[in-house]
Amino acid sequence: MSDGLGVREVVVRYPGAARPAVDAVSLDVPVGEVVALLGPSGCGKSSLLRAVAGLEPLAAGDVAWDGVGVTGVPVHRRGFGLLFQDGQLFGHLDVAGNVAYGLAGRPRAERAARVAELLDLVGLPGTQRRDVATLSGGERQRVALARALAPRPRLLLLDEPLSALDRSLRERLALDLREVLVATGTTALFVTHDHDEAFAVADRVAVMDAGRLLQVAAPAALWSRPASRRVAEFLGYEAFVEVPADRDGAEPAVRALVGAVEPRPGAGTTLALAAGALVVRTGAAGAGDVVGTVTLLRSRRGRTEVVVDVPGVGRVTAFAPAGWSCEPGTSVLLRADPAAVAPLPGTWVAPDAVATA
Repeated sequence: MSDGLGVREVVVRYPGAARPAVDAVSLDVPVGEVVALLGPSGCGKSSLLRAVAGLEPLAAGDVAWDGVGVTGVPVHRRGFGLLFQDGQLFGHLDVAGNVAYGLAGRPRAERAARVAELLDLVGLPGTQRRDVATLSGGERQRVALARALAPRPRLLLLDEPLSALDRSLRERLALDLREVLVATGTTALFVTHDHDEAFAVADRVAVMDAGRLLQVAAPAALWSRPASRRVAEFLGYEAFVEVPADRDGAEPAVRALVGAVEPRPGAGTTLALAAGALVVRTGAAGAGDVVGTVTLLRSRRGRTEVVVDVPGVGRVTAFAPAGWSCEPGTSVLLRADPAAVAPLPGTWVAPDAVATA
Protein backbone atom coordinates (compact mmCIF):
# COMPACT_ATOMS: atom_id res chain seq x y z
CA MET A 1 0.00 0.00 0.00
CA SER A 2 1.30 3.48 -0.86
CA ASP A 3 1.89 5.90 2.02
CA GLY A 4 2.81 9.01 0.05
CA LEU A 5 5.00 11.82 1.35
CA GLY A 6 6.41 11.74 4.86
CA VAL A 7 8.31 14.72 6.31
CA ARG A 8 9.92 14.07 9.70
CA GLU A 9 11.42 16.76 11.96
CA VAL A 10 12.84 18.64 8.98
CA VAL A 11 15.13 21.59 9.72
CA VAL A 12 16.43 24.03 7.07
CA ARG A 13 19.02 26.64 8.03
CA TYR A 14 20.51 29.46 5.97
CA PRO A 15 23.99 30.85 6.73
CA GLY A 16 23.86 33.93 8.94
CA ALA A 17 20.17 33.54 9.82
CA ALA A 18 19.26 33.94 13.50
CA ARG A 19 16.78 31.04 13.42
CA PRO A 20 15.96 28.10 11.16
CA ALA A 21 13.85 28.80 8.09
CA VAL A 22 12.11 25.47 8.79
CA ASP A 23 12.11 24.35 12.42
CA ALA A 24 11.46 20.64 13.12
CA VAL A 25 8.43 20.29 10.81
CA SER A 26 6.66 16.94 10.42
CA LEU A 27 3.90 16.45 7.85
CA ASP A 28 2.23 13.60 5.95
CA VAL A 29 0.64 13.91 2.50
CA PRO A 30 -1.14 10.64 1.63
CA VAL A 31 -1.38 9.56 -2.00
CA GLY A 32 -4.14 11.42 -3.85
CA GLU A 33 -4.33 14.27 -1.31
CA VAL A 34 -3.64 17.95 -1.90
CA VAL A 35 -2.12 19.81 1.05
CA ALA A 36 -1.60 23.58 1.06
CA LEU A 37 1.23 25.17 3.02
CA LEU A 38 -0.28 28.49 4.09
CA GLY A 39 1.49 31.30 5.89
CA PRO A 40 2.83 34.86 5.67
CA SER A 41 5.91 35.77 3.65
CA GLY A 42 9.07 34.51 5.28
CA CYS A 43 7.34 31.82 7.36
CA GLY A 44 9.34 28.97 5.77
CA LYS A 45 6.70 27.40 3.53
CA SER A 46 8.70 27.73 0.29
CA SER A 47 11.86 26.57 2.09
CA LEU A 48 10.00 23.45 3.22
CA LEU A 49 8.74 22.77 -0.31
CA ARG A 50 12.24 23.22 -1.71
CA ALA A 51 13.61 20.85 0.92
CA VAL A 52 11.05 18.23 -0.13
CA ALA A 53 12.09 18.73 -3.76
CA GLY A 54 15.76 18.36 -2.87
CA LEU A 55 16.61 21.96 -3.78
CA GLU A 56 17.58 22.85 -0.19
CA PRO A 57 19.85 20.71 2.02
CA LEU A 58 18.45 19.48 5.32
CA ALA A 59 20.17 20.50 8.54
CA ALA A 60 18.19 17.73 10.27
CA GLY A 61 15.26 15.40 9.68
CA ASP A 62 14.20 13.27 6.74
CA VAL A 63 11.96 13.29 3.67
CA ALA A 64 10.49 9.96 2.54
CA TRP A 65 8.14 8.53 -0.07
CA ASP A 66 6.24 5.37 0.82
CA GLY A 67 8.45 5.08 3.90
CA VAL A 68 11.70 5.12 1.91
CA GLY A 69 13.99 8.09 2.55
CA VAL A 70 14.80 10.30 -0.44
CA THR A 71 17.02 12.84 1.32
CA GLY A 72 20.12 11.59 -0.52
CA VAL A 73 18.34 11.18 -3.87
CA PRO A 74 19.06 13.84 -6.55
CA VAL A 75 16.21 16.16 -7.52
CA HIS A 76 15.70 14.63 -10.97
CA ARG A 77 15.44 11.10 -9.57
CA ARG A 78 12.79 11.71 -6.92
CA GLY A 79 9.85 11.45 -9.30
CA PHE A 80 8.51 14.80 -8.10
CA GLY A 81 7.14 17.49 -10.43
CA LEU A 82 7.75 21.21 -9.86
CA LEU A 83 5.65 24.24 -10.78
CA PHE A 84 6.81 27.73 -9.85
CA GLN A 85 5.31 31.21 -9.88
CA ASP A 86 6.51 32.19 -13.36
CA GLY A 87 5.99 28.81 -15.06
CA GLN A 88 9.48 28.98 -16.61
CA LEU A 89 8.38 27.92 -20.10
CA PHE A 90 10.97 27.35 -22.81
CA GLY A 91 10.72 30.21 -25.29
CA HIS A 92 12.32 28.26 -28.16
CA LEU A 93 9.60 25.55 -27.98
CA ASP A 94 5.94 25.80 -28.90
CA VAL A 95 3.17 24.76 -26.52
CA ALA A 96 3.37 21.09 -27.50
CA GLY A 97 7.15 21.10 -27.15
CA ASN A 98 6.90 22.52 -23.65
CA VAL A 99 4.26 20.04 -22.48
CA ALA A 100 6.16 17.11 -23.99
CA TYR A 101 9.50 18.14 -22.48
CA GLY A 102 9.38 15.49 -19.73
CA LEU A 103 8.29 12.75 -22.14
CA ALA A 104 11.58 12.41 -24.03
CA GLY A 105 12.29 8.85 -25.16
CA ARG A 106 8.65 7.85 -25.48
CA PRO A 107 7.08 7.02 -28.87
CA ARG A 108 5.97 10.08 -30.85
CA ALA A 109 2.32 8.97 -30.98
CA GLU A 110 2.28 8.43 -27.21
CA ARG A 111 3.77 11.89 -26.62
CA ALA A 112 1.27 13.55 -28.94
CA ALA A 113 -1.68 11.79 -27.28
CA ARG A 114 -0.49 12.78 -23.79
CA VAL A 115 0.01 16.40 -24.84
CA ALA A 116 -3.48 16.58 -26.39
CA GLU A 117 -5.01 14.94 -23.30
CA LEU A 118 -3.40 17.43 -20.92
CA LEU A 119 -4.13 20.51 -23.02
CA ASP A 120 -7.79 19.48 -23.05
CA LEU A 121 -7.65 19.00 -19.28
CA VAL A 122 -6.19 22.45 -18.58
CA GLY A 123 -8.61 24.19 -20.96
CA LEU A 124 -6.28 24.83 -23.92
CA PRO A 125 -7.35 22.31 -26.57
CA GLY A 126 -5.81 22.66 -30.00
CA THR A 127 -3.01 25.02 -28.94
CA GLN A 128 -0.12 22.63 -29.63
CA ARG A 129 1.49 24.81 -32.33
CA ARG A 130 1.14 28.17 -30.61
CA ASP A 131 4.24 30.17 -29.77
CA VAL A 132 4.44 30.53 -25.98
CA ALA A 133 5.28 34.24 -26.43
CA THR A 134 1.68 34.79 -27.60
CA LEU A 135 0.15 33.29 -24.42
CA SER A 136 -1.44 35.32 -21.65
CA GLY A 137 -0.21 34.92 -18.06
CA GLY A 138 -3.02 32.54 -17.21
CA GLU A 139 -2.45 30.49 -20.36
CA ARG A 140 1.26 30.23 -19.60
CA GLN A 141 0.53 28.81 -16.16
CA ARG A 142 -1.91 26.30 -17.65
CA VAL A 143 0.80 25.12 -20.06
CA ALA A 144 3.30 24.94 -17.21
CA LEU A 145 0.83 22.84 -15.20
CA ALA A 146 0.31 20.50 -18.16
CA ARG A 147 4.08 20.14 -18.55
CA ALA A 148 4.51 19.34 -14.84
CA LEU A 149 1.76 16.68 -15.01
CA ALA A 150 2.90 15.11 -18.31
CA PRO A 151 5.30 12.49 -16.86
CA ARG A 152 2.74 11.58 -14.14
CA PRO A 153 4.86 12.63 -11.13
CA ARG A 154 4.18 10.77 -7.90
CA LEU A 155 4.18 14.17 -6.14
CA LEU A 156 3.56 17.64 -7.60
CA LEU A 157 5.15 20.59 -5.77
CA LEU A 158 3.60 23.99 -6.53
CA ASP A 159 5.26 27.16 -5.20
CA GLU A 160 2.76 30.05 -5.37
CA PRO A 161 1.90 29.24 -9.01
CA LEU A 162 -0.93 31.81 -9.21
CA SER A 163 0.49 34.73 -7.24
CA ALA A 164 1.68 36.72 -10.29
CA LEU A 165 -1.85 36.83 -11.78
CA ASP A 166 -4.58 39.40 -11.14
CA ARG A 167 -7.19 38.54 -8.52
CA SER A 168 -10.11 37.56 -10.76
CA LEU A 169 -7.90 35.30 -12.91
CA ARG A 170 -6.25 33.85 -9.79
CA GLU A 171 -9.61 32.94 -8.31
CA ARG A 172 -10.75 31.26 -11.52
CA LEU A 173 -7.52 29.33 -11.99
CA ALA A 174 -7.54 28.16 -8.37
CA LEU A 175 -10.84 26.37 -9.04
CA ASP A 176 -9.51 24.99 -12.32
CA LEU A 177 -6.34 23.80 -10.58
CA ARG A 178 -8.39 21.93 -8.03
CA GLU A 179 -10.39 20.21 -10.78
CA VAL A 180 -7.24 19.18 -12.65
CA LEU A 181 -5.52 17.78 -9.55
CA VAL A 182 -8.62 15.79 -8.60
CA ALA A 183 -9.21 14.55 -12.15
CA THR A 184 -5.64 13.26 -12.41
CA GLY A 185 -5.51 11.90 -8.84
CA THR A 186 -2.35 13.91 -8.27
CA THR A 187 -0.72 14.06 -4.86
CA ALA A 188 0.34 17.67 -4.32
CA LEU A 189 1.98 20.07 -1.90
CA PHE A 190 0.87 23.61 -2.70
CA VAL A 191 2.49 26.75 -1.27
CA THR A 192 0.44 29.94 -0.99
CA HIS A 193 -0.01 32.98 1.22
CA ASP A 194 -3.60 33.44 -0.02
CA HIS A 195 -6.29 32.00 2.27
CA ASP A 196 -8.91 31.73 -0.46
CA GLU A 197 -6.52 29.85 -2.74
CA ALA A 198 -5.58 27.39 -0.01
CA PHE A 199 -9.21 26.73 0.89
CA ALA A 200 -10.24 26.36 -2.77
CA VAL A 201 -7.43 24.01 -3.85
CA ALA A 202 -6.52 21.85 -0.85
CA ASP A 203 -8.01 18.86 0.96
CA ARG A 204 -6.07 19.97 4.05
CA VAL A 205 -4.33 23.21 4.97
CA ALA A 206 -1.09 23.38 6.98
CA VAL A 207 -0.56 26.78 8.63
CA MET A 208 3.08 27.80 9.13
CA ASP A 209 4.61 30.69 11.05
CA ALA A 210 8.25 31.46 11.89
CA GLY A 211 9.37 28.10 10.52
CA ARG A 212 6.95 26.07 12.63
CA LEU A 213 3.84 24.13 11.71
CA LEU A 214 0.96 25.48 13.81
CA GLN A 215 -2.04 23.46 12.64
CA VAL A 216 -3.06 21.02 9.90
CA ALA A 217 -6.77 20.51 9.17
CA ALA A 218 -9.41 20.41 6.46
CA PRO A 219 -10.43 23.94 5.41
CA ALA A 220 -13.79 23.91 7.21
CA ALA A 221 -12.29 22.50 10.41
CA LEU A 222 -9.40 24.95 10.32
CA TRP A 223 -11.77 27.90 10.01
CA SER A 224 -14.24 26.75 12.66
CA ARG A 225 -11.65 25.51 15.18
CA PRO A 226 -8.33 27.40 14.92
CA ALA A 227 -5.84 25.81 17.30
CA SER A 228 -4.47 29.08 18.67
CA ARG A 229 -4.87 32.82 18.64
CA ARG A 230 -1.96 33.09 16.20
CA VAL A 231 -3.70 30.79 13.72
CA ALA A 232 -6.97 32.71 14.13
CA GLU A 233 -5.20 36.05 13.59
CA PHE A 234 -3.58 34.81 10.41
CA LEU A 235 -6.87 33.41 9.10
CA GLY A 236 -8.40 36.87 9.50
CA TYR A 237 -10.25 36.76 12.82
CA GLU A 238 -10.24 40.38 13.88
CA ALA A 239 -11.35 40.50 17.54
CA PHE A 240 -10.92 38.30 20.60
CA VAL A 241 -13.33 38.27 23.52
CA GLU A 242 -12.71 36.61 26.88
CA VAL A 243 -15.69 34.71 28.31
CA PRO A 244 -15.99 35.80 31.97
CA ALA A 245 -16.75 33.42 34.82
CA ASP A 246 -19.94 35.39 35.58
CA ARG A 247 -21.83 35.15 32.32
CA ASP A 248 -24.99 36.69 33.79
CA GLY A 249 -23.00 39.84 34.55
CA ALA A 250 -21.35 39.96 31.14
CA GLU A 251 -22.27 42.48 28.49
CA PRO A 252 -25.25 41.40 26.32
CA ALA A 253 -23.04 41.07 23.24
CA VAL A 254 -20.72 38.63 25.01
CA ARG A 255 -23.70 36.53 26.16
CA ALA A 256 -25.07 36.55 22.61
CA LEU A 257 -21.75 35.40 21.17
CA VAL A 258 -21.42 32.61 23.74
CA GLY A 259 -24.96 31.49 22.94
CA ALA A 260 -24.10 31.32 19.24
CA VAL A 261 -21.36 28.71 19.76
CA GLU A 262 -22.29 25.04 20.01
CA PRO A 263 -21.19 23.38 22.19
CA ARG A 264 -20.99 26.46 24.40
CA PRO A 265 -17.55 27.39 25.69
CA GLY A 266 -16.66 27.44 29.35
CA ALA A 267 -15.52 30.44 31.36
CA GLY A 268 -11.96 31.42 30.53
CA THR A 269 -12.28 30.55 26.85
CA THR A 270 -11.42 33.18 24.25
CA LEU A 271 -13.90 33.68 21.41
CA ALA A 272 -12.35 34.64 18.06
CA LEU A 273 -14.58 36.87 15.93
CA ALA A 274 -14.25 37.12 12.17
CA ALA A 275 -15.68 39.93 10.08
CA GLY A 276 -19.43 39.28 10.05
CA ALA A 277 -19.54 37.71 13.53
CA LEU A 278 -22.23 40.32 14.10
CA VAL A 279 -24.87 41.06 11.46
CA VAL A 280 -27.00 44.21 11.21
CA ARG A 281 -30.70 43.53 11.77
CA THR A 282 -33.55 45.66 10.49
CA GLY A 283 -37.01 45.82 11.99
CA ALA A 284 -38.10 45.35 15.58
CA ALA A 285 -35.69 44.10 18.24
CA GLY A 286 -35.75 40.37 18.93
CA ALA A 287 -34.31 37.92 21.43
CA GLY A 288 -30.53 37.78 21.24
CA ASP A 289 -30.18 41.18 19.57
CA VAL A 290 -27.48 43.54 20.85
CA VAL A 291 -26.78 47.19 20.15
CA GLY A 292 -23.73 48.72 18.52
CA THR A 293 -22.73 52.19 17.34
CA VAL A 294 -21.78 52.68 13.71
CA THR A 295 -18.39 54.35 13.15
CA LEU A 296 -17.82 53.63 9.45
CA LEU A 297 -19.54 52.20 6.36
CA ARG A 298 -17.74 50.71 3.38
CA SER A 299 -18.64 48.71 0.31
CA ARG A 300 -16.56 45.70 -0.65
CA ARG A 301 -17.29 43.57 -3.73
CA GLY A 302 -21.01 44.18 -3.61
CA ARG A 303 -21.35 43.80 0.17
CA THR A 304 -21.97 46.48 2.78
CA GLU A 305 -19.61 46.32 5.75
CA VAL A 306 -20.28 48.31 8.89
CA VAL A 307 -17.62 49.02 11.50
CA VAL A 308 -19.39 49.14 14.86
CA ASP A 309 -18.40 49.72 18.49
CA VAL A 310 -20.05 47.12 20.69
CA PRO A 311 -19.87 47.22 24.52
CA GLY A 312 -17.82 44.31 25.84
CA VAL A 313 -16.54 43.43 22.37
CA GLY A 314 -14.92 46.56 20.95
CA ARG A 315 -14.70 47.66 17.34
CA VAL A 316 -15.64 44.93 14.85
CA THR A 317 -16.83 44.60 11.26
CA ALA A 318 -20.50 43.69 10.89
CA PHE A 319 -22.27 42.77 7.67
CA ALA A 320 -25.42 44.55 6.53
CA PRO A 321 -28.02 43.85 3.81
CA ALA A 322 -27.04 45.00 0.31
CA GLY A 323 -27.72 48.72 -0.16
CA TRP A 324 -28.26 49.34 3.55
CA SER A 325 -26.98 52.69 4.81
CA CYS A 326 -26.96 54.96 7.85
CA GLU A 327 -25.00 57.84 9.34
CA PRO A 328 -21.98 57.27 11.60
CA GLY A 329 -23.02 57.51 15.24
CA THR A 330 -26.28 55.64 14.63
CA SER A 331 -27.20 52.84 17.04
CA VAL A 332 -28.05 49.60 15.23
CA LEU A 333 -29.39 46.19 16.17
CA LEU A 334 -27.01 43.27 15.71
CA ARG A 335 -27.23 39.52 16.01
CA ALA A 336 -24.45 36.93 16.25
CA ASP A 337 -23.59 34.69 13.29
CA PRO A 338 -22.25 31.34 14.58
CA ALA A 339 -20.32 30.73 11.34
CA ALA A 340 -17.97 33.64 12.16
CA VAL A 341 -17.39 32.84 15.86
CA ALA A 342 -14.80 30.27 16.99
CA PRO A 343 -13.85 29.25 20.53
CA LEU A 344 -10.10 28.96 20.95
CA PRO A 345 -8.70 26.03 22.97
CA GLY A 346 -9.02 26.62 26.69
CA THR A 347 -11.58 25.48 29.21
CA TRP A 348 -14.11 24.65 26.50
CA VAL A 349 -15.24 21.01 26.91
CA ALA A 350 -17.42 19.04 24.51
CA PRO A 351 -20.79 17.89 25.96
CA ASP A 352 -19.93 14.18 25.75
CA ALA A 353 -16.79 14.79 27.80
CA VAL A 354 -18.86 16.61 30.44
CA ALA A 355 -21.39 13.80 30.54
CA THR A 356 -18.73 11.18 31.28
CA ALA A 357 -16.66 13.27 33.72
